[in-house]
Amino acid sequence: MKTQIGIIGGGPSGLLLSQLLHLQGIDTVILEKHSREYVLGRIRAGVLEHGFAALMREAQCGERMDAEGEIHDGFYIAHNGHRHRVDLKGLTGGNSVVVYGQTELTKDLYEARDRAGGVVIHNAEDVKPHDVTSGNPFLTYRDGDDVRRVDCDYIIGADGFHGVSRKSIPKESLREFERVYPFGWLGVLSRTKPVSPELIYAKHERGFALCSLRSQVLSRYYIQVPLSDTVEDWPDDEFWEELKRRLPDDVAGGLVTGPSIEKSIAPLRSFVAEPMRYGNMFLAGDAAHIVPPTGARGLNSAGSDIYYLYNALLDHYKKSDDTGLQEYSDRALSRIWKAQRFSWWMTTLLHRFPDNIPYDDRLQHTDLEYLFSSQHALASLAENYVGLPF
Repeated sequence: MKTQIGIIGGGPSGLLLSQLLHLQGIDTVILEKHSREYVLGRIRAGVLEHGFAALMREAQCGERMDAEGEIHDGFYIAHNGHRHRVDLKGLTGGNSVVVYGQTELTKDLYEARDRAGGVVIHNAEDVKPHDVTSGNPFLTYRDGDDVRRVDCDYIIGADGFHGVSRKSIPKESLREFERVYPFGWLGVLSRTKPVSPELIYAKHERGFALCSLRSQVLSRYYIQVPLSDTVEDWPDDEFWEELKRRLPDDVAGGLVTGPSIEKSIAPLRSFVAEPMRYGNMFLAGDAAHIVPPTGARGLNSAGSDIYYLYNALLDHYKKSDDTGLQEYSDRALSRIWKAQRFSWWMTTLLHRFPDNIPYDDRLQHTDLEYLFSSQHALASLAENYVGLPF
């Protein structure tokens, strides 16, 4: 098989890039090791910055997002039993975010690739990139007992943190930065009316909590838990009681509870691999960087990678201009590190760290006090939350 762009990974990053390039007449093949049902079964982030939403529209995949997504002009931070609203729209001159589940977004992208006759090969086993430092890179994968080959001009590694792309780069050519946090998020999805029309981030002495939503009838809630905890340690009733303890009384009193339809624990880590290019292979999304979910930067950071890659490949094929490809890693990492800083700051601001000393607790308290006493500080938070310019 021959294509222009070989993409490893059939998640939202790979699908979005494939769809954008297709609309410009650039051919792609996606190799995904899991089934479509598996990919669509993953429960992930649901807050899209305005830049990501614009990319979905450019990819002609934004119709359902615009019809069913929730436009949020602000969110709340709760501490000491009170809620403080962050006015995103007012602080940023009109920008907002869209709350739209990643599962639904991925479904929209798959349907667009189907309509266009896009090649997405599922259950592709043992995917491997080859000769990426040459002018003729190619991919191989196993289909049953047969090994198949895809020749391409460029390879895009959008196969996640545990994927093969980054791992195929020699260690001496890659520098990795990582911070592992001493806690995780226990998340529950329930068919219940959200407790608030806008997200509530809650700082509490018992630990962090988040009230989020996927729609007006589908709620997503999280509480901070030790890494040693398991889902089995948290029956639904105990989860709801602990969540209520961490919320202001007026919020807890209005919380509608119900059976969980999905429950999982996600460890928190910050991770960046540099550079994001090796030869003619380019890393994107979780393959190159991970953030804690606190600042809603994960999927959005992947979106900025796709923006830079899409425009760089467009310049290459349409204008014979390789500046964007040559500068891709530097451009992407410049924005990624800003997203890393913001996610790290939100995480350290709102979570209870087990090794905190009283001095650390006072600094957290002071940081929150300062935040809501300064319009400049709030504007900085809002600017990062809605998404920095590409």
